[in-house]
Amino acid sequence: MRIPPAMLHRRFVLLWAGMFFSVAGSNMQTAALLWHIRTLTSQPIALGGIGLARILPVFFFSLIGGALADTVNRRKLMFLTQVSLAILALILGFLTLTGRINLWYIYVLTALQAVASSFDLPARQALVPNLVPPRDLSSAFSMNSMAFQAGAIIGPALSGLVIAYWGLQYVYLINAASFLTVLAALVAIGSVPQQVQPGRPKVSRQSIREGIQFIRNSPIILSTMLVDFTATFFSSANILLPIITRDVLKAGAVTYGWLSAAQSIGAVTAALVISQLQGIRRQGMVFLSAVVIFGLATIGFGLASSVVAAMVALIFIGAADSVSTIIRNTIRQLQTPDQMRGRMTGVNQIFFMGGPQLGEVEAGLVAQFFTAPIAVISGGVGCILAVLWVVRKWPHLSRYNGDEPVAAGNIPAA
Repeated sequence: MRIPPAMLHRRFVLLWAGMFFSVAGSNMQTAALLWHIRTLTSQPIALGGIGLARILPVFFFSLIGGALADTVNRRKLMFLTQVSLAILALILGFLTLTGRINLWYIYVLTALQAVASSFDLPARQALVPNLVPPRDLSSAFSMNSMAFQAGAIIGPALSGLVIAYWGLQYVYLINAASFLTVLAALVAIGSVPQQVQPGRPKVSRQSIREGIQFIRNSPIILSTMLVDFTATFFSSANILLPIITRDVLKAGAVTYGWLSAAQSIGAVTAALVISQLQGIRRQGMVFLSAVVIFGLATIGFGLASSVVAAMVALIFIGAADSVSTIIRNTIRQLQTPDQMRGRMTGVNQIFFMGGPQLGEVEAGLVAQFFTAPIAVISGGVGCILAVLWVVRKWPHLSRYNGDEPVAAGNIPAA
């Protein structure tokens, strides 16, 4: 074991540490929201509604958020979005504490948080390559994955305990406080230089079209986005976890918290291994294999009849998803020039958030008319079939190595 290369860069370490605590708080809230909805209603379609509330703002604002991240200071943009997310979590906690909360308040506040996230994510992901050199980028994304997944272990586990002993409102209030760590990190980082195309208005239809054109002319990036979208559309197991925990496994809130954290246990393990590697070869094949394992593990989760079996399946889901996430983020950032990274991430946000959020709606509908296990199993099968379709249409993805240069023709002229 050695210190991951990305952790030798002070400014990245500051951002990473801040995001670790914030992600834990956000995952506490995500788990609590699903449990909250299941408490308010037993209808599976209501859980699917949370996915719809998250994805509609992404469709409307992701391209604008990506263009903005390429034209304004990414660090300052992140500061504004993090403040907005903290205020919305505070409102959610206050409404729950005073007994005024209902489904529609949850949906509206979730949608507003998705608006803020649509501007936050392009700025955050595009900021990382400004903090570490290209050779340490895969290490940086593996460390980001570790921070996210470790937070996703701690967050849901704490969420279950807080719900059981204190109440849902305190989960939301703790999440609001967790954003302070990111704000402190952004202040400590100081100024971060970035490349900006000269002579452009801050956000324009032309700059947005350039981002879309860049993706269309980059088959490696486009194909990874399509795999991401289709796989997560079919394999959205998390949304049905409250129903499976309560109605299939006959367990309570504490067990739900640990099952919610299970994927992240596998993800942290996988990310820790990748963080030790430098210059991963055959990245395309590694990426595709991870997504197939993701689908198989999802099928296993749908077939599970005990807490232990469900826990093991979720750990494998998390490990495979972590490998897939790290590799695809590395591919996209290395194949994108700095002045296009925000717009690329904005387009990508539609794919990687659209897949799971629309998948949550699909999973809720299938569970409503059939059962939750059938929804999960059919989703795993759909994930594997989707990978086979993408490989057939873009066979070059399986041959991608990781050291290919960015094609000059892919970059729109200034």
